[in-house]
Amino acid sequence: MAIEIATVATTHAPAVGGPRRRTLGPLVLNLLLIAGLGLMTVISLGTGAVHISPRAIFAAMFWHRPLSETERLILFHLRLPRVLASGVVGSALALSGLLFQGLFRNPIADPYVIGSSGGATFGASLGITFLSQWSVLGFSATALLAFAGSAATMALVYSLARSGGKTNVVTLLLAGFAISTIFMNSSYFFELFDRTGNGIGNQVLAAWLHGVIGIPGWTSLAVSAALLVVGILAALPLMRTLNTLVLGDEYAQQLGINVEFARVAIILIGSLMTAVAVSLGGVIFFAGLIVPHVARLMMGPDHVRLLPVTALAGAIFLMLADTLARTIFAPSELPVGVLMAFVGGPFFLYLLRKMKRNYTV
Repeated sequence: MAIEIATVATTHAPAVGGPRRRTLGPLVLNLLLIAGLGLMTVISLGTGAVHISPRAIFAAMFWHRPLSETERLILFHLRLPRVLASGVVGSALALSGLLFQGLFRNPIADPYVIGSSGGATFGASLGITFLSQWSVLGFSATALLAFAGSAATMALVYSLARSGGKTNVVTLLLAGFAISTIFMNSSYFFELFDRTGNGIGNQVLAAWLHGVIGIPGWTSLAVSAALLVVGILAALPLMRTLNTLVLGDEYAQQLGINVEFARVAIILIGSLMTAVAVSLGGVIFFAGLIVPHVARLMMGPDHVRLLPVTALAGAIFLMLADTLARTIFAPSELPVGVLMAFVGGPFFLYLLRKMKRNYTV
């Protein structure tokens, strides 16, 4: 897929002009999304094998009215951290996708476009196979090594693509594709070292590769949320730069923009958000592809307006997906990454077929 992205990115200039399309006002849309996020949170908290009514949820959270012991355990120790984690993962993936789509000037770029999924897979495989009982600040070895593997792989890809003080976008994409493929397939060798003797390690690894949002500790959830906020704040001043980069590197340089510095900053922030997402939820495709794509159709190509919309919509989208994943085949649970593949893939193809237009990024 990265080869196709490289080809499109270098042969097709983005359509700056063209017919105007009607878009929602940013304030109205953001208010609707905030309300939708609150509604989705309540729905997710109440949905499951044990139903908890919205009235009981509000009473327990805001008026401190007691729940039964079973409801209290389910609400505060099982569902609430998982729902919040799915929101963090969805927001991080969507924002990372927005940054990479703007950087590569291509609407089919996603958070894993420069190899982070392969590095995360390699790191998680190490943690599951050799350090399954180890944890720091509530983060399991799997989460920490997935984070480190994702970040390290993108640093490696960037160093390979950098030459003469500049970064070649095509080389960046091709190097990311090659390294990600190598590391993704490395998981096979770890299956040979399953120390449990009963295949449980392989099952955990397979589940992680398909994207499963577990129940994180409050400390690890707080750290992940803080990293997401840091990423958002760091991305804010780059949004206008992305708007200018759409017109080409030469034009941006004429306006006084340090293109190489901006490119490095975007890669670092996008990598941070991707690493946060994979440390909490494994490898989940399509969320970082579809959400910024749909947001762009609704709001237009202005990245300043797209940033809050994408962050909120990403959180809502993955909260909904994870709620369906844990309830649609209850009591069995479907990995959210599998659900995203079967729902997100056809939906994205429908969008491409329906719109039949040149997209601006």
